[in-house]
Amino acid sequence: MKYDKEHYDVIVLGGGPAGMMAAGTAAKNGKGVLLIEKNHDLGDKLKITGGGRCNITNYELDNRKLLAHYGDAGKFLFSPFSQFSVKDTFTFFEKKKLPLVTQARNRVFPKSEKAYDVYATMKQFIKDHGVKILQGSPIYKMNHTRGEITSVDTKDMRYTADKYIVAVGGVAAPETGSTGDGFAWMEKLGHTIHRSNPDIVPLQVTDYWIAGISGTTLSFMKITFFCDEVREFSKTGKILFTHFGLSAPLILNSAKQVRELLDRGHVTAEIDLFPDTDLGSLDKRILRIFEQTKNKNIRNALYELLPKKIAEVVHDMMQLQEPHKKVNVVTVEERKTLLHLLKHLPLTIDGLMGMDRAVIADGGIPLEEINTKTMQSKIIKNLYITGDMLHVNRPSGGYSLQLCWTTGYVAGISV
Repeated sequence: MKYDKEHYDVIVLGGGPAGMMAAGTAAKNGKGVLLIEKNHDLGDKLKITGGGRCNITNYELDNRKLLAHYGDAGKFLFSPFSQFSVKDTFTFFEKKKLPLVTQARNRVFPKSEKAYDVYATMKQFIKDHGVKILQGSPIYKMNHTRGEITSVDTKDMRYTADKYIVAVGGVAAPETGSTGDGFAWMEKLGHTIHRSNPDIVPLQVTDYWIAGISGTTLSFMKITFFCDEVREFSKTGKILFTHFGLSAPLILNSAKQVRELLDRGHVTAEIDLFPDTDLGSLDKRILRIFEQTKNKNIRNALYELLPKKIAEVVHDMMQLQEPHKKVNVVTVEERKTLLHLLKHLPLTIDGLMGMDRAVIADGGIPLEEINTKTMQSKIIKNLYITGDMLHVNRPSGGYSLQLCWTTGYVAGISV
């Protein structure tokens, strides 16, 4: 096919947070920039992140403490984060009249709590600095020779540039266009690609009662995970029951460790419904409730202790011979069974949900193959790689978007 051709100083592939930051930064510093996005609009994933609220960063101003959350990749990220830090993220957005607010666990959101406002701010940023935007245009081929990219081809056009920034994202949330196209391109160019796994993702549970309590949230619970009946780790926080299993930030941030356990053996879990109450104190509390409700059946008495749906699950698990048994005839052994369930509600973990439910996936290009002072590839000299294209493990809580802002800025300023 014969292609028409256009030339730019910089071509940015991918119109997500890293791509928009890179394109706007390069254009602000005098470069002619073309941003190519395969979807019909920019920022599709950005618009839905954080449940539509957009957890824009995490309020940790000490880079050393912040980078501890990025695992082994942290040691490679000191240079980029010294160039564009969490403080710089605050300055960037607040100068653009998008005030930010810090909430629980240092999570930072736009004050409006609308992800769309973040998207609109970024889109205005690139427009203000003259970035040319090409939407609805998948890249069919990256052409290269002698260690340089020479051009990229869309369906009916060839575009050339002095430098190229790749910001097409990973494979989490494929409905937004994150289908891993960039990994295939990078592999053809000679980069190593680590296989992607859904790192920040809900857990799938096989227990019959889970679907019946879908939508129930427990605000302060302790969950302990076991592999082949050996205790492995515990976490405390909010748990959301869904029709398929467990979710909420506590669960999402446990998924990577759980996946490693699943690779080793049979994984179960126990929920402590009263993590700040010891057995003796909890028993006294139950006895008080039983005294007040002695003429009721035990199911109704449990409503005084637990949310209704959870109370019904616990009641069923007690396996009473008389389901409508009155409180005043509950035996000591039955009360001990109840106590044990309240502190050790059992679950069987069947697996992790897939990429379609993943908030973040790892995988991608190892940072050893990137000059992180500039985000320049060590293999292709006119290529810069950003955001979810990089193999970086991180929890939920704003760390993923901060990685995008930082690496996008550094690539944009470096070109």
